[in-house]
Amino acid sequence: MEVKEFFRKKSAWICIGIFFVIALAGIFAPILAPHSPTEVDLMQKFLSPSWKYPMGTDNMGRCIFSRILYGIRPTLGFAVLTSCISAVCGIFLGILAGYVGGFVDYILMRICDILYAFPSLVLTLVIVSILGAGIKNIVLAMVLVQWVWFARVARNLTKREKEKTYIMASKLSASSVFQIMKNGIFSNIMPQMIAIMTIDFGQTILSISGFSFLGLGVKAPNPEWGMMISDGRAFMHSNPMLMFWPGMMILIVVLCANILGDMIRDFLDEKSL
Repeated sequence: MEVKEFFRKKSAWICIGIFFVIALAGIFAPILAPHSPTEVDLMQKFLSPSWKYPMGTDNMGRCIFSRILYGIRPTLGFAVLTSCISAVCGIFLGILAGYVGGFVDYILMRICDILYAFPSLVLTLVIVSILGAGIKNIVLAMVLVQWVWFARVARNLTKREKEKTYIMASKLSASSVFQIMKNGIFSNIMPQMIAIMTIDFGQTILSISGFSFLGLGVKAPNPEWGMMISDGRAFMHSNPMLMFWPGMMILIVVLCANILGDMIRDFLDEKSL
């Protein structure tokens, strides 16, 4: 399958388009939002959707639509930051372990085995309990846990790549270890790592929203999708829309990330045949 054929798929463009629209909505939230996301008006609480309040209002009289728009920034922004830092650290250490081998490989993989032996959620919660609550500590804790997965995959791909003839040719041409790792191995395993990053991105969004739901992430009154679901728990029977709208946004983004990641993975598998 060629790259052109991949982008001819409607589902790929739909997922990319949804990501693009949501990202733009978050960037231009101050322009698109009809109200302030933190403006409280108890006289306007629990209003039904209307032209003035497209998604209604919450228990504090705040515009749900405005809070959804402003909630894109912390939810997607911190997820992108976490995924990128985890991927960079994990890929670098994985390539280093796979190419150098020996003692370096042994030490790094044993560290990965120790961290991988614990459930990622439990380990993240332990780190957060040590560092303290807050979105910055949540991101740091998730990076300290998530790099392991990228490192293990990158290491296995590197061990396969370093046996190929182009690596031997690079060694004979007196290329440095860094040049071989950067120009040879990294460029060849990056497509597979992008597929893993795309799938991991959806999981990262769920994790960040989950920690905010527990009250450990973004603090009120700043809007965040997970925190909005938590705020709506007390009214889930009388006003389920308070949980529905942020929950639907999380569902859409995670579903698009998983579909796009699976499509990239299938494309790479067909390409390797």
